[in-house]
Amino acid sequence: MAHGTTDVLSFEDLQRITGYQRRSDVERTLVQQGIRMFRGRTGPWTTIDLINRAAGIAPGHSERYDADIL
Repeated sequence: MAHGTTDVLSFEDLQRITGYQRRSDVERTLVQQGIRMFRGRTGPWTTIDLINRAAGIAPGHSERYDADIL
């Protein structure tokens, strides 16, 4: 799950959310959806804010989606 107040989604979170297990499939899905990600030693990661931005929700906007929307 998202970690603390930073709302970071780990590779394991992204695997669960996207339904893909392979790193390349998870990364491809994020890119196709316009979600900015970072490639870490243990796999890709992103944040809830970056997912919201890809959805067109500006930072600080009162409407926020959590990770289960994907």
